[in-house]
Amino acid sequence: MKRVNLFFLILTAGAFMVVPQTISAQPALNLENPAAVQSYEKAYVLANPLDMVAAPNRYLNKYVKIRAKFDKFSTLGLDYEPALRSSEDYISFLIQRSDVKDHNIPLSEMKIFMKRTEAEKHIDLDSGDEIEFCGKVFSNALGDVWMDVEKFTVLTVKAPKEKSDKSAAADNKANSDKAVSPAK
Repeated sequence: MKRVNLFFLILTAGAFMVVPQTISAQPALNLENPAAVQSYEKAYVLANPLDMVAAPNRYLNKYVKIRAKFDKFSTLGLDYEPALRSSEDYISFLIQRSDVKDHNIPLSEMKIFMKRTEAEKHIDLDSGDEIEFCGKVFSNALGDVWMDVEKFTVLTVKAPKEKSDKSAAADNKANSDKAVSPAK
């Protein structure tokens, strides 16, 4: 019986020595000094949009970062009950499919939502401009990816197209018609 009690006493003493070390390893929060509290950035995973639409369940409730070519602003998916984003507060946008090179096809299987106030800052975007955005996939309704944008960056802006000769001639004619003739 003495051996069992001695063994129990050694195990108990060892446990008491370990527990305070693991508890005291965490620094105490200083709630009196808000600057001392650390903030943690969300870890965004770089994702391929085509992989996301192929397996939307894999990305559900994940934070992702996407680099793509902008296609256009849209109302696609707004006010849909199972994944509700109000058209009063949000606008959606489409990106181009990266697997099609000879013409532009939007990736409509991704419903990407942005607050209207942020979207208004980027109203001059054109189809083909390169963008990067981060956000959370909040739903997979209808088997599609539904994503809220938290960060949005324009990487490159496509060069404006040269005016054709016909449109340049029309502009010149319009400008010459506006010219004021000298007073007699």
